Amino acid sequence: MVKPSTTRSRVTTFLVIGIAGLVLLGVAVLLGDLMDGVFNALPGDIFSTAVIGGFVSAFGFGAAIAANLAAPTILTIGVGVVAGVGFAWFAAWLTRLIRGGGSGDTPAAEDALGRDATVLVAIPDGGFGVVRVAIGGHVVRYNARADQPVEVGSAVYVSAVLSPTAVTVTPVGPIIEPPSAH
Repeated sequence: MVKPSTTRSRVTTFLVIGIAGLVLLGVAVLLGDLMDGVFNALPGDIFSTAVIGGFVSAFGFGAAIAANLAAPTILTIGVGVVAGVGFAWFAAWLTRLIRGGGSGDTPAAEDALGRDATVLVAIPDGGFGVVRVAIGGHVVRYNARADQPVEVGSAVYVSAVLSPTAVTVTPVGPIIEPPSAH
């Protein structure tokens, strides 16, 4: 059986480790990219500051809970490691989610390939018109060419990329016919 004074000292030690992990996590959140290169020994987010801070804090607090329940030292450390790995995985997942989320980058013409578009300026036979394409929250306009004339308002999809500013489109449904001039 573990003595109460030994239990308190183990709990205190693990609480200090947990608080140190929280401080590291706070620094990672506040300083962001400045601290990110410090622990990047391997590629990816495995050893990012947020992941290490999450592991250390969860390890300390998980082990403190186990120590407070008078668990043997090996079990206390095991509980801390399991909690730490769980929180480190969550921190890595959350970091990837945030970094992979919306982008401020301007979409490239290749991103429009296969997407639906709307004709804004009629596409004449053998010439260019203009289409509007929604790509990842951005509304982008491209010069567009088609195999046949396409009128304003027609639904099309981008079937090929001609250049960074021009695409080839194919009508989706029936083509809107221009009003006849009788």
